Amino acid sequence: MPFKHHASRRHKFAKFRHRVTNWPEYTESLRQRGDVTVWVDESVAHDWGVARTGKRGRPGTYSELAITACLELRTVFHLPLRQTQGFLRSLFRLMKLELDVPDFTTLSRRAGGLAPLPRARTEAPVSLDLVLDSTGLKVFGAGEWLETKHGKTSRRRSWRKLHLGLDLETGQIECSELTTDDIGDPSAVPDLLDQIDEPVHRFLADGAYDGAATRTAITKRFADVEIIIP
Repeated sequence: MPFKHHASRRHKFAKFRHRVTNWPEYTESLRQRGDVTVWVDESVAHDWGVARTGKRGRPGTYSELAITACLELRTVFHLPLRQTQGFLRSLFRLMKLELDVPDFTTLSRRAGGLAPLPRARTEAPVSLDLVLDSTGLKVFGAGEWLETKHGKTSRRRSWRKLHLGLDLETGQIECSELTTDDIGDPSAVPDLLDQIDEPVHRFLADGAYDGAATRTAITKRFADVEIIIP
């Protein structure tokens, strides 16, 4: 047995035991965790294909709604693309729907060109406590393959910077902006603020956003806003 460094202090941590008294309900709740109920709405089935536009060229087969539905199911059930295709096939077979399922190549190719879905709020907030921050994103390419396959370090490396604005109360993403690494954080503030329709009561950010340009853009866009930047 390995030596336990905190063995002499383990008596300070009491072990709580919760006695189960409702075994039938508890057992049924465990069964419900594995219950999968998936259904396709008629509107989704109606808009599964692409309507003819009359333009030249071969028309598309699947609409953006169809690709989005497949990718959302893949995310929810943590499925690879091939298993996502098989899951949709079995689901349509059970529902007796005569719909074609996009293959894994189509899902992978069209995933990058989908527009983000509009977010629907449950209730409109009176004002926002906006928290702004950024993080670096490394762009992967052929250089990563060379390093992994042949052990050679590639000189071609590119980075992007992702700026995110969150509502402090709900945690929802209110604004986002992707810039190159040579763009300073204060320069991205005006474009981020233009994406917000609600009034901002408090603005919080780190020292990277500090400066007269940032404070001027915030006060010009929102009235009576409290700016907290260390």
